[in-house]
Amino acid sequence: MSQTRIIHKVEYDPEAEPKVLPEGEVTFEEYLAWADEDIAAEWENGRIVLMSPAARIHQALVGWLYTVLNIYVQHRGLGQVLIAPFAVRLHVSDQGREPDLLFVRTENLDRLKNTYLDGAADLIIEIASPESMMRDRGLKYIEYEAEGVTEYWLIDPQRRSAEFHRLGEDGHYQPILTQDHVYHSAVVPGFSLDVRRLWQDPLPSELDVLRQLGVI
Repeated sequence: MSQTRIIHKVEYDPEAEPKVLPEGEVTFEEYLAWADEDIAAEWENGRIVLMSPAARIHQALVGWLYTVLNIYVQHRGLGQVLIAPFAVRLHVSDQGREPDLLFVRTENLDRLKNTYLDGAADLIIEIASPESMMRDRGLKYIEYEAEGVTEYWLIDPQRRSAEFHRLGEDGHYQPILTQDHVYHSAVVPGFSLDVRRLWQDPLPSELDVLRQLGVI
């Protein structure tokens, strides 16, 4: 006999109705209607799949990267940066993913809907965990490549590893090596990232990084 899974929101409300994870297949629209800002979930093969709770280092890296990248992008008027949870509708693979971070260029902002991105982001960043590594490096790598996501960054804080993939002219990802530990983005003009900063504890000051990038 199947068991009903109950999901509670982060802030406990004794009068709130518990959320029941739908059994069986649902449409992408039903997934969007069921999910909310307190639940990390993806739409995979027609089913809602819950994501594991994020570790402290994961949250810290996501927040740090979002702050630096978002301020840089807004200062240069390059587009928009979004942070999870925000769904991406992948049409080629027919999946709904929630990347940790994504960037959409100004010329592609028409893809942004109220609750999801309809199609490829220009940049997607995933912060890997032991639970997510196989999915991030396997399924999502293939899906993002097929959809035409120009750059895909895969950062693994436990292994202190950062991979940068960029679409080649053949439509397949090519690994891009850093130069003296520094990665230079092609889709975010002028933006560079010294990967050694990602492993510092505590993480370096966002203001110092933005100064070095010429923003402030």
